[in-house]
Amino acid sequence: MKVGLDVGGTKTDAVAVDAEGGIAGRLRIPTGWGPDAVAQTVLDAVRALGSEAGVDLSAVRSVGVGIPGQIEPGTGRVVHAVNLGVDELDLAAAVAPALGVPVQVENDVKAAALGAHALHTRGGAPAPGSMAYLNLGTGIAAGIVSDGVLWRGARGTAGEVGHISVDPNGPLCRCGQRGCIEAFAGGGAIAERWAKRSALPVRDVFDAADAGDPSARQLRAGLARGVAAAIRVLVLTADVDIVVLGGGVTALGDRLMTDVAAELAASAEASPFMRSLHLADRVELLPPGSPAAALGAALVGAEGDATHDTQEALIHG
Repeated sequence: MKVGLDVGGTKTDAVAVDAEGGIAGRLRIPTGWGPDAVAQTVLDAVRALGSEAGVDLSAVRSVGVGIPGQIEPGTGRVVHAVNLGVDELDLAAAVAPALGVPVQVENDVKAAALGAHALHTRGGAPAPGSMAYLNLGTGIAAGIVSDGVLWRGARGTAGEVGHISVDPNGPLCRCGQRGCIEAFAGGGAIAERWAKRSALPVRDVFDAADAGDPSARQLRAGLARGVAAAIRVLVLTADVDIVVLGGGVTALGDRLMTDVAAELAASAEASPFMRSLHLADRVELLPPGSPAAALGAALVGAEGDATHDTQEALIHG
């Protein structure tokens, strides 16, 4: 049994995965604010799987955690997880002694990419040779999986497409550049530019655009342009078989996909080469409520458990 946690800004999604890869238990709890509270959330979530979801915690061999922010390569140290109030936290060191099993930590989007890849193979579907998971949330980022292995890159930043500028005269991005993909398509950037209080600002933008509001129509068109640009970047740089879209913005479903498909078609109209890539046919939407991020975290944790077993074998002969 392995446990995976997707630690989000408000909620933590926890799953227990059995030896066959099935979900043996799942629940969500609120996420605490600040380093100590985040570490306590991890402990509480694992314990709740036992007390509330009926998981046999004595059978758990590993825990994996997907969390926003940067993860220092080869460590369980999280830095710059601003949405959690964490500047720096050695999360693995903080929770592993209490849990008594190996703990691995990974960026949440990269963990979700592993989970999305695993889910794609269920039900007899052939495993894609390569997949990019494009997270459309407050920000924009991607994770790339090739032959079942997460591609992190030399410094762990593979897939960080949100801050690629696609228009030097475009809107100002939080990173200081203009026209970044995230400035066009990030939920946070759209909410700031819409500047109207709402629980679901991106959905409100789409509704207002349907009603003819010119500023909403501009924002909606920019979102489709940004997502399409990210898809092109991922295919042209990594030549992935499929790009799976996930994250909060994808709750728009077909309304989003229709706009993105139209943008991809328009951009390929004058280019036989781009048409030959069949980009629209290589894009899929992650089903709502998917456990991809927590499942991927469990897989990350299992990698750490395998490494631990190998080290023990070498030490003890």
